[in-house]
Amino acid sequence: MVRIKPFRGLRPQPGLEAKIASKPYDVLNSEEARKEAEGNPYSFLHVVKSEIDLPGDLSPYDSRVYEKAAENLRNFIQNKWLIRDEKPLLYLYGQQMGDHTQYGLVAAVHVDDYLEGNIKIHELTREVKEKDRIRHVETTNANTGPVFLTYQASESIDKILDKVRQAKPVYHFTTPDEVTHSLWIIEDQKMLQTLGNAFESLPCAYVADGHHRSKSAAMVGKKRREANPKHTGEEEYNWFLAVFFPHNHLKILDYNRVVTDLNGLPKKEFVKKVSQKFDVKKVCCAQAAKPAEKHRVGMYLKGEWYTLKARPGIFDETDPVDRLDVSVLHRNLLSPILNIGDPRTDDRVDFVGGIRGLTELEKRVDSGDMAVAFALYPTSVEELMAIADAGKLMPPKSTWFEPKLRSGLIIHTLDD
Repeated sequence: MVRIKPFRGLRPQPGLEAKIASKPYDVLNSEEARKEAEGNPYSFLHVVKSEIDLPGDLSPYDSRVYEKAAENLRNFIQNKWLIRDEKPLLYLYGQQMGDHTQYGLVAAVHVDDYLEGNIKIHELTREVKEKDRIRHVETTNANTGPVFLTYQASESIDKILDKVRQAKPVYHFTTPDEVTHSLWIIEDQKMLQTLGNAFESLPCAYVADGHHRSKSAAMVGKKRREANPKHTGEEEYNWFLAVFFPHNHLKILDYNRVVTDLNGLPKKEFVKKVSQKFDVKKVCCAQAAKPAEKHRVGMYLKGEWYTLKARPGIFDETDPVDRLDVSVLHRNLLSPILNIGDPRTDDRVDFVGGIRGLTELEKRVDSGDMAVAFALYPTSVEELMAIADAGKLMPPKSTWFEPKLRSGLIIHTLDD
């Protein structure tokens, strides 16, 4: 069972939506966010990356950063840049990137469904990022960015949402990254009830993107329950902001790896060690190295591209985690040859979203910042769901979803 609830969303004053909607907090570093918001006081980056309004040498985890986020959110409301809907509603969020479109239901989802496993996870969270999001939610008293959830596509839900799309959206705009965003309001009471019943009939939902947002929202709800002697279960802090997309709408891109050094190995010896577990072939260029199927990896080393084909027997095809390409690469190359430990904490490895292309891998290596890069075949939605259903966890940075959900289009506050 998955519970959803209409809520009184905070959203942009019509006409300001394109100026307010921002990239999510975790795809930009502070300097990139500062540059992106330059000259735009409406950008929601002033809330989700509020360090951009403070001295550049300040830690993003300084208490003043969270206080600034809350102050900026209050100003957005006081200036009427954000308005609150008068009654609880659901919303439909549509995105188009090139020939790919996806439509997701925006709703409040129950904290207990996360805590009890009805909303399944596939990835561990990092404590420092978890604490960061908890402080942000607590200080702003709001879920300022939605959790990206998916569910097994339902024909009955599709029919309802298709009907919603027949109306004119309240927002429709294209961002500089050439993604078109649309938002519809769902206020018909019968439709709201029907959608609630349809989601309650789902066996579960899955966190596709936003593990730190979902964990922090649940922890804030739990803390507020424990601190409230008059807790009834009806409080708004029992719910958090999410967007539900059917699994067949989603697009996962590759999530690639770059490593700072070869662990003291000369190039020739490194390639020889790699050849023990992979069939290694030098190719002409990035296009030839880009993996076209599972268990193939592209490798960029010293200005040259190679393809790596996993040899039979180096992974367990029956294990949904072990057979993932990110696992195959880590267990047979990154860990034993390059001595990369926990990829969540080892600062010798970094991750590059597939949206940046293989030219970004070349750039990182050619600059001298990195010694070697690996291009991976994308993880599938079906693999994600199978791992979550098995109660297992993916290695970190296994999936890169595009397009990204914009922050600031809908905000859920914890006091209604």
